[in-house]
Amino acid sequence: MVLPAIADGVTANPHWRVFLAASAFTLFIGTCLVLSNKMREPRLTVRQAFVLTTVSWIVVAAFAALPFALSDLNLSYADAYFEAMSGLTTTGSTVIVGLDEAPPGILLWRALLQWLGGIGIIVTAIAILPMLRVGGMQLFHTESSDSSEKVLPRAAQLAGAIGMIYLGLTISNGIAYWAAGMTPFEAVCHSMTTIATGGFSTSDDSLGHFSNDAIEGIATVYMVLGSLPFVLYLQAARGGWGALARDTQVRWFFGLILFALLSLAGWQMVANEAAVTDAFREAAFNGISILTGTGYSTADFSAWGTFALPVFTLLMFIGGCTGATTGGVKVFRIQVLASTSLLQIRQLIQPHGVFISKFNRRPIPESVPPAVMGFFFLFVVSFGLIAMGLALMGLDYVTSISGAATAIANVGPGLGETIGPSGTFQPLPEPAKWLLSAAMLLGRLELFTVLVLFVPRFWRD
Repeated sequence: MVLPAIADGVTANPHWRVFLAASAFTLFIGTCLVLSNKMREPRLTVRQAFVLTTVSWIVVAAFAALPFALSDLNLSYADAYFEAMSGLTTTGSTVIVGLDEAPPGILLWRALLQWLGGIGIIVTAIAILPMLRVGGMQLFHTESSDSSEKVLPRAAQLAGAIGMIYLGLTISNGIAYWAAGMTPFEAVCHSMTTIATGGFSTSDDSLGHFSNDAIEGIATVYMVLGSLPFVLYLQAARGGWGALARDTQVRWFFGLILFALLSLAGWQMVANEAAVTDAFREAAFNGISILTGTGYSTADFSAWGTFALPVFTLLMFIGGCTGATTGGVKVFRIQVLASTSLLQIRQLIQPHGVFISKFNRRPIPESVPPAVMGFFFLFVVSFGLIAMGLALMGLDYVTSISGAATAIANVGPGLGETIGPSGTFQPLPEPAKWLLSAAMLLGRLELFTVLVLFVPRFWRD
């Protein structure tokens, strides 16, 4: 919070007092918690790891909301918490109108939240969720994370290694944005939200504000880079450059990008008579933005026509690779389901045959397909309940469906006039904002991590 205070102080904006006050209060509470819970060798049971993971994100968002709530932006605490949770989960939905005139501290704070949330979910997905065996994540279980006693040292070690790569990508992205025409401040903010696939911008018009093809191209490249498994970057840094090319999840991800590009560009040319270059440029940027869960926009794609809407909805649900900053159901789960379905078909044809499902040329453990199918079931049920909850609050069909989808998949913009690319979530009633904040957390922590806390048996000795 001190960094936004400095940004406001340098520009003589009185809003620096808000960040200083929020920083002092947060530091006081944090110090009290550290001193009152100090122990020599912290060890986590699996049950404690579930509680810690969920509660940490809830509490951090509560304190991150303070600068928004105390600002002169006329935001209620529900608005402030929604904005903070949207930032930390790298969703990118916003309730703030008038970003072009907002204090620089607020703009930098939004970018910092997404940047920190991005590396937070990478480490959580690599070090913690596999140990908790959430939604098939045990597929990425490693010997170095095989016990709950090792989870904290493992997370700290990974945070340091991945943090260097994450910082390097952010810096190179910022330099590229600056060279393409952004101001240094805009480049810093957008580089943090791009590599985190978050989508917060310094303008109400998102990247469309710049009307710059070079900036769109740079954003497209770094959105993709932020959606690839960061563990593979570690392997590449150690000399294993072929890991990215050999990884089947990465190949499937690029296949989905190709599908989005061809289908959306083809539709733009046929139905909307767009020029070839414009069609492919807009399809590439907006399609990748939604697939990766970034949520940047350069056009109101909800007005592209009947075919484009279901394509964007499908991309919204899928997301990027595991171990990256993206949301959605993740590509690896699509792979596991496809492999399992193909196995079932082959067994129908050859009932006595012996077939083995594989992921990355290795047999898939028997516990993974049921876990993935359970995840999909809960994902669909949660999405339906959230959509019905929004509808009960008086929201129309498109807003309810797309709002639930964009929140649980951590994408950002929805569809329609209200929460579409050209709108915000500000007009929604406060209960809807609280529900969507919970949906963002639910999707970010892979459903089971949160829902298991509501099972009475979980709390029994």
